[in-house]
Amino acid sequence: MIIKGLQKLTVIDYPDKLACTIFTFGCNFHCSYCHNPELVINNGRPEIKEDVTLNFLRDRKGFLDAVCITGGEPTINKDLPVFISKIKEMGFLVKLDTNGTNPEMLKSLIEKKLVDYIAMDIKAPLELYENITNVKVNKNDIQKSIDLIKKIKNYEFRITVVPDLFNEKHAKLIGEWLKGSKKFYIQQFRGIKTLDKNFVNKKPFSEEELIKFCNILKPYFETCKIRGI
Repeated sequence: MIIKGLQKLTVIDYPDKLACTIFTFGCNFHCSYCHNPELVINNGRPEIKEDVTLNFLRDRKGFLDAVCITGGEPTINKDLPVFISKIKEMGFLVKLDTNGTNPEMLKSLIEKKLVDYIAMDIKAPLELYENITNVKVNKNDIQKSIDLIKKIKNYEFRITVVPDLFNEKHAKLIGEWLKGSKKFYIQQFRGIKTLDKNFVNKKPFSEEELIKFCNILKPYFETCKIRGI
């Protein structure tokens, strides 16, 4: 597993916990608006060795509550379960961010109690996934992951909304698709650094527009909120 980033402290990535965030390299999606392009395409950023990361965590035992693992897409790494096991042995809670393309690994992680919180990124209504990800998508795997995640205690679904790629119709379709889920978050797009340079400086939705999307989605979820405004 290739680690390309370590945020030593975050108070927002794991709800109500002091955490750090580990960024893995590599992704099987190529979303144009991705705000971590250096985790999708190698830009020469040096790798952070696993033992350095684990030693950091050992030093933070008793201070940090949790470790968030994000990417890129962490589940493309076959050794992710072993890595998480080492973190769990230290007593940390683990939150995993995923795009839902590897339900088999998710099932194993859940059954072995290696993850305490899962955040799954929703890209679009299911039938439009390939328009956003720019790759061939196994939609059955996406659905399997959603079904697995909805059965655990702590999870969320979330979507980054980008003008021209998302609208009110999409919001309603996603609400109907994920109806009954606990938490859903709408995340504001930031055109500061993107995989497709054409999205840099692209104007995001206004706060009023985000609230409109949120109001459409609220009836479908126990909690629906906006992040990034």
